[in-house]
Amino acid sequence: MISDHVAVTEQVAQQYEAPFYDPFTTLAWLAGSTERIELGTTVTVLPFRHPLLTARAVANIDNFSGGRFILGVGVSWSETEYAALGVPFGRRGAVTDEYLDVVTRAWRHEKISHHGEFVSFDDVSTGPLPVRTPPVWIGGGSKAALRRAVKYGDAWHPLNQRIAWFRDEALPALRRLADEAGRPVPQFAPRLPLLLTDAPLPEETRLAGQGTLDQVRRDLDELAELGASHVLFDTYRGEPRSMRPQADDERVLETLAQYVLGPSDR
Repeated sequence: MISDHVAVTEQVAQQYEAPFYDPFTTLAWLAGSTERIELGTTVTVLPFRHPLLTARAVANIDNFSGGRFILGVGVSWSETEYAALGVPFGRRGAVTDEYLDVVTRAWRHEKISHHGEFVSFDDVSTGPLPVRTPPVWIGGGSKAALRRAVKYGDAWHPLNQRIAWFRDEALPALRRLADEAGRPVPQFAPRLPLLLTDAPLPEETRLAGQGTLDQVRRDLDELAELGASHVLFDTYRGEPRSMRPQADDERVLETLAQYVLGPSDR
């Protein structure tokens, strides 16, 4: 799963080391280099690209991969990146909702028309339809993100949270919103900031995916009980990649696979 920044402003660079490879170009390459693993974005910022371009890119990669693509979307937090791209930051939620409607319809029909607040066109084809309708994962932990997941998403894709928050607040709210809308509850597919430690971290403050092997194993057990369909591990810890060799990430993942994941989970 690939993340997304188009215009790496100083605000973005302070949190994430540049450069960023384009997610769709990268995933097209990975589609030709792999056979079984699912591929996708975590998350792409939908307002940064015209929705027809996004629909076409995703459908192409889904074809290249034989139906293995997952589109994770979010609204982003960087106001300066929106400004650099000329996209209204204050309307990013509304833009995302409209673009989701366009993208998902473009996957299902040979030609579509759309007349909305942000884009308008008639009788447009974006090329080959995808092998399957790619699952849409809605990123974010806000109430707006939960509503968006219920309305548009196949899965809710929260990032960097605590188990107690999932269990006691977010998932009950997601179920309540789905019930109010008369829609099925989206799947639950969290992304965890993986950090393995020798000593246990305090339970009241640690994020899911952080702590000793036993703590991370308990997190996975609890997430399974909560109904998680997928769990993503993110090895980025907020420090420049140049300061931490890639081999370190590989060792962490190998340790996780050996001591935490069972053979059927790998």
